[in-house]
Amino acid sequence: MKVVASQAGSTSSDPLLQPFRLRGLTLRNRVVSTSHASMLDDGGLPLERYQRYHEEKARGGLAMTMVGGSAMTSPDSSWGGGQLDLSTDRIVPHLQSLSERIHRHGAAVMCQVSHLGRRATAYAGNWLPPVAPSRVRETRNRNFPKEMDAADIDRIIKDYASASRRCLDGGLDGVETVTGGHLIGQFLSLRTNRRTDGFGGSLENRARFGLMVHEAIRRAVGDDFAVGIRFVVDEAVEDGSDFEECLAFAQLFEREGHIDFFNCIFGRMDTDLSLAEQNMPGIFSPSAPFLPLVGQFKQQTSLPVIHAAGIRDIATARHAIRENLVDLVGMTRAHIADPDIVNKVMRGEEERIRPCVGASYCLYKKVQCIHNPASGHETIISHTIVRAETPKRVVVVGGGPGGMEAARVAAERGHRVSLLEAGARLGGQVLVAASASDRKDLIGIVDWRVDELARLGVEVRLNTYADAEIVLSVKPDAVIVATGGIPDMERLEGAEYCDSVWDVLTGVVQAKDDVLIYDETGRQAAISCALHLAQHGRVVSLAISDDTLAIETPYPDRVSFRKRASERGIRVVSDVRLVKAARQGNGITATFRHELTGAETEMTAAQLIVERGTAPMEDTYQELRAHSANNGVTDIALMTGTETKRDNGPRAAGSFVLHRIGDAIASRDIYSSIYEAYRLCSQL
Repeated sequence: MKVVASQAGSTSSDPLLQPFRLRGLTLRNRVVSTSHASMLDDGGLPLERYQRYHEEKARGGLAMTMVGGSAMTSPDSSWGGGQLDLSTDRIVPHLQSLSERIHRHGAAVMCQVSHLGRRATAYAGNWLPPVAPSRVRETRNRNFPKEMDAADIDRIIKDYASASRRCLDGGLDGVETVTGGHLIGQFLSLRTNRRTDGFGGSLENRARFGLMVHEAIRRAVGDDFAVGIRFVVDEAVEDGSDFEECLAFAQLFEREGHIDFFNCIFGRMDTDLSLAEQNMPGIFSPSAPFLPLVGQFKQQTSLPVIHAAGIRDIATARHAIRENLVDLVGMTRAHIADPDIVNKVMRGEEERIRPCVGASYCLYKKVQCIHNPASGHETIISHTIVRAETPKRVVVVGGGPGGMEAARVAAERGHRVSLLEAGARLGGQVLVAASASDRKDLIGIVDWRVDELARLGVEVRLNTYADAEIVLSVKPDAVIVATGGIPDMERLEGAEYCDSVWDVLTGVVQAKDDVLIYDETGRQAAISCALHLAQHGRVVSLAISDDTLAIETPYPDRVSFRKRASERGIRVVSDVRLVKAARQGNGITATFRHELTGAETEMTAAQLIVERGTAPMEDTYQELRAHSANNGVTDIALMTGTETKRDNGPRAAGSFVLHRIGDAIASRDIYSSIYEAYRLCSQL
């Protein structure tokens, strides 16, 4: 079985565009998307939305997309939902449809097949007890597994083989198993394998289960089908397998001859922190943190190597191939940000690739990218913006992420667009967020759009407060108000004694040495401000209305925020709501009411910084309503795409339709503003 794509014979000198041979498979270039749980399945099946998500990446030019993160080989390998279910034949026709779609665009497709072992849950899915080599509970999963007996071992080995055969019957090009925190890896590691039989103790004994699994898979799929392992090169913990032991395991798997590649990963996934810092490095991690170690691994093994962990940009990917650190480079989250990466490289448009900014939003809400609203929504939103039949004159008021996206999409539609921004720079609240040292990469959301607006010829007027008179003077056909919000201090007694996170992060207000921050949102703003100030030597206390710090953030960020708050000596008080603030001597006293008991307490600091979300800036919108054809009312059916009218009904001569988006409506997040702008303006 093989896939030969149009650029497989390319004469380009770009190392990323060179073809590669993997078993009987010819891959058209060196860029892949690795397996991940997209949460787009329907009851364990890859139906239309799952297929369209992966098809978009194939259309974008990559060599291979890998599906089925933690796909179930067995009924007792469920974490409760969001996995492909390879345990029965019902999946085969859907895999056939998926593979046909991917192959149609010249890409290959593989599936991860795995048993979770102790990572499975007993309290959802099929409500079966998890099994593992030994009765060792996983911290993150919290389930106590049954120690596997001979019958369990035989059954699960057969299940691996049957699941792999279903992938072959489904027209896929290969499969990969997983070591790491999954069942094969649980046998390999002394942390989780305490057996005294033929599957425990020595290195060879601990490898026996994995070797038997791969032997059974090879018998089931034949010689032409690619089979690999997503393989941990170092568990990075004292009682686990270090690099040398992992290398010895790898060489043992190589000698047995049943596998074709290693997909290298680092560390563990059995706690929230290890998952965030090692398995799926997020916003606090440097670019490609494990690439040098993977390069060392490749030099001491003979099989092809794939690696994906924080490789967000083409320059890093190209370096990894050119320096022979890997054979295939995984850019999984980068393709959620922009599935057209390879096509843009081939067209000489590398600078137009929408950057992955490492925000981990794709781990928060399915596979949604913080600034690509089409990813994960392929059945309802197109990645391609269609030009309008009739060009219009469009004015966008406000140059934050929502306003920039509205202007970009409207210009892509062929409309003549003016973007009016009151400040000296585009970016809005993203500029504030990126002021925190740990979140500086968010500026990529702004920079990419600035470049796109220039390319599209959008008129950008900075330092322009757009009141109704200025907007009407342009004689628009459509006006999008994206003026955002301002820090919400309404109905807070003593608000005059409080500063906002915005003012402190941007330097408008100087932070004092002893700071109390209050957070009523659970978002990144307050904790980012706290970490930033603590890093610069301030004594910081943080009071939150929730029971958990940063509760409205992706789970990798949540635990990383908690770790850094502890490292930087930030005192955190939870479950309290700010009642009032008052000056007391040279400091500010904040009165809090406990959310559970109602008891009131006081905390005093030199400075009180408050984060309660934003209140809409709606003056311009309200001024314009009477002049608009729709009184500023956006039909929800239009916004959600359930109807395709281009405006809100007939307009009087010289009138216009008026819409508002993002925080100009209500306090939300970056994604909400961009998503709203995209789906509204793509129908404008």
